[in-house]
Amino acid sequence: MILLQDMDLSELTDFITANFQTKPYVAKQIFGWLVKNVDFDGMTNLPKSLREQLKERCVAVSARIVRTVTSALDGTQKFLFEFHDGNVVEGVLMKYKYGNTLCVSTQVGCRMGCKFCASTLNGLVRNLSAGEILGQVLAVNATGGEERFVTNVVLMGSGEPLDNFDNVVKFLRLVSASEGINISLRNISLSTCGIAPSIRKLADAELPVNLTLSLHNPDNEQRKQIMPVTNAYSVTEAVEACRYFFEKTGRRIIIEYTLIDGQNDSYAHALKLASLLRGMSAHVNVIALNPVKETGLKGTSERNLKLFLQYLDKLGVSATRRRTMGRDIEGACGQLRRRYLEGNDGN
Repeated sequence: MILLQDMDLSELTDFITANFQTKPYVAKQIFGWLVKNVDFDGMTNLPKSLREQLKERCVAVSARIVRTVTSALDGTQKFLFEFHDGNVVEGVLMKYKYGNTLCVSTQVGCRMGCKFCASTLNGLVRNLSAGEILGQVLAVNATGGEERFVTNVVLMGSGEPLDNFDNVVKFLRLVSASEGINISLRNISLSTCGIAPSIRKLADAELPVNLTLSLHNPDNEQRKQIMPVTNAYSVTEAVEACRYFFEKTGRRIIIEYTLIDGQNDSYAHALKLASLLRGMSAHVNVIALNPVKETGLKGTSERNLKLFLQYLDKLGVSATRRRTMGRDIEGACGQLRRRYLEGNDGN
């Protein structure tokens, strides 16, 4: 089956006119419905015969919301999305004064093996297509009125975006297209564990997204223990690739740094981090570990978190504490999917 949300307007026009012998304006009508996440039965301005033909060969809606959980603490919503093959991923909608940010997934599972992440516990199942990533945004947009309209996107859900490079780049072009939902690339953040060659390749694509490096430890050997990607690309290689990204795009780099008790929260770590980032346009997001019971890792204490921020401030590093949202609904990526799969094992 052909997923129509994988196509931009030009590609869709070529496909529809070539395969269904219609005029180009019909493709534009279909595209308008796809952006609204409407399935073929709801495309009421199309002839029924055409809708039936489309159903036989194509998929209109790539992602369907099958479960929604809402935080009683801050209103954060977690969605479980199901695709046409039955695979599921999750996304998180966070509401801020400046707009609504949706965290989307780029893969079903993940093969990076980061020790603190639930998404990687069962490995990588498959990549998501560009339309399946976009479909998560479209599905959330379709759930309500202006209050839920997605204004910002972060690629920080299940999967490593740069391990699915081509589909992610296509998604970035689709989601920012003027004829589509037109979300500015400057309102999109992409998080990577540090695949250095792909960071450079993304820079050369000249897509001015906000790049986030999930660093979590500035010491190369220690980082290998929690992030196996470091065996392939060292801390220095990852950071130098980020410097290159800044030079090409002018976009400041965000460093994600999750504090794990006794592993990366000392003054020595802060000093090494400051040295690593010296002369670089970067900001550090210090994060309290969102508990994932399967990992056995413990977050640092509130006292040590505040101390670490003080260390960075004295060392001249721009840093703030990232607000933790959705803790009561298992906000860390991968947790809702894991519970869902465990609950459906016998079905």
